[in-house]
Amino acid sequence: MSEGADRPPAAVGLTPLLRLDELIDRLIDHAQDVRRAEDRLRALLEATDLITSDLSLENVLVHIAEAARTVADARYAALGVIAADGGLERFIHSGIDDEVARAIGPLPQGKGLLGALIRDPRPIRLENLADDPRSVGFPPNHPPMRSFLGVPVVVRDEVFGNLYLTESRNGAFSEEDESLVASLARAAATAISNARLYQEARVKQRWLSASVDIGSQLLASEGEDPLRMVARYASDIADADLASVGVITADGQDIFVEVAIGERADELIGQRFPLEGSLARRAVTTRSPLLIRSPDDAAGDVPVMTTLIEAGPIMVIPLLGTEKVHGVLNIVRRRGSATFAPSDLDMAAGFANQASVAIEIAASRSDQQRIALLEDRDRIARDLHDHVIQQLFAIGLNLQGLAVLAADDSRLATALRGRVEDLDRTIRQIRTSIFALRGPLAGSAGGLRSAVLAVAEELRPALGRPAGVTFDGPVDSLVVDTLADDVIACVREGLTNVARHADARHVQVDVAADATHVTVRIADDGRGIDDRATHSGLSNLRARAEHRGGTFEIQVPAAGGTELIWRVPLS
Repeated sequence: MSEGADRPPAAVGLTPLLRLDELIDRLIDHAQDVRRAEDRLRALLEATDLITSDLSLENVLVHIAEAARTVADARYAALGVIAADGGLERFIHSGIDDEVARAIGPLPQGKGLLGALIRDPRPIRLENLADDPRSVGFPPNHPPMRSFLGVPVVVRDEVFGNLYLTESRNGAFSEEDESLVASLARAAATAISNARLYQEARVKQRWLSASVDIGSQLLASEGEDPLRMVARYASDIADADLASVGVITADGQDIFVEVAIGERADELIGQRFPLEGSLARRAVTTRSPLLIRSPDDAAGDVPVMTTLIEAGPIMVIPLLGTEKVHGVLNIVRRRGSATFAPSDLDMAAGFANQASVAIEIAASRSDQQRIALLEDRDRIARDLHDHVIQQLFAIGLNLQGLAVLAADDSRLATALRGRVEDLDRTIRQIRTSIFALRGPLAGSAGGLRSAVLAVAEELRPALGRPAGVTFDGPVDSLVVDTLADDVIACVREGLTNVARHADARHVQVDVAADATHVTVRIADDGRGIDDRATHSGLSNLRARAEHRGGTFEIQVPAAGGTELIWRVPLS
């Protein structure tokens, strides 16, 4: 064996093998990095596909927050939507369950680091939140957070909101994390823009459909009150907590709430508010809709009709007629709710304008129908006066002549005179009907005759049948002002008493006025009057008569029933 045969292999021969192992390790690490990058890119693509495939804005915002947490491999993520005042309007979080969220309390308002991103929309990446002087700490019950990544979401050159990520599962967020989240934010901006356009289109379609529905119902013979329809549609479509319609009073000084829909609406209906110094005055004067993000932004004007709830965003829209402003439509959300967008104001104003036109068309049609009805009533009244009454009068004269000829037969003469009295009574009733036909329509202003007839018609359901009503003498010209009010009250209380106690089949009201007195007689054929009604229900009638120096009598005819006779001097 040679001398060199016992030597071990040279160490230098192992070097290529070691270098090959290192290269393989590096290749494996690089392959793993490539695989991780592919997985993250795939996750980004899947997230992008998810958020761009949904057109519901609410769902899109939730998907964005969840996708950002997945892509950045973070424990917690949130999307803050920036409000008009620079704070946070909404805060959609992911990774914190509902129980923990309730324990934390109110959502962030956009202070500290969150506010820094709002003021300067550029990405912020921190290894430790506590080390940054802009950090303001966490509220009680908030989970601990160390690493932080914030990226703005810009929609059409406008900062819509910011993505906030904390607690990277890799210890700290990397530049690659920031790049991926920024890419997701760009895709999110497109998805938000599309969802907004879709939502605006749907809302616009609902406003247009509401306008068509109101027009159709107003042109129908019967239907819901038009102002109530306006408030109901506005409340529903605008997702409002309270919607109301107020009309301007005749003197132009106040606004009267006709209808209201929403929270505590019943308490609002029928209230009057001064126009001066109100948002309604601004809308009426400028004939333009107003969008107020908060009552605090009302420039000193009192937000009319928002006193019952803690109001937040408000839209005040004038109901414009061809010649005047009829009133205002108020649409209110609670404080803390999402603000109305300018597009909301435009669509609601368009709806209100079309509704105003429909209301005016319906009012014009109603006026035409009233004119036709008045003309028809006038024709009937003229025929009754010129023909029927004259014929009855002639019959009465003939019967009076026959009564004279039949003077020798007392029974026949008495019967004929009784028939003449019946004819006189019938003629008085026809004259009352003629006056009612020629008088104003229901709901219009009128004299004592109209008011008494209206009371009789009002109590018709309670009586079970119409009461007969006759007038004698110039009651409208002689019985006026507070005396007319007392006569009307007398008729109302008397008929109410009949309805409650008499169980009558026939009720007659006679109102007569001469040069000195006015007399009201209410007679029924019921079961008579009891002491309880005498001492309680009719005491007001006696008090009214005595206050005016008159009298009040209760008579019980031999044939049964009751007669109330209320008589007072005119002066």
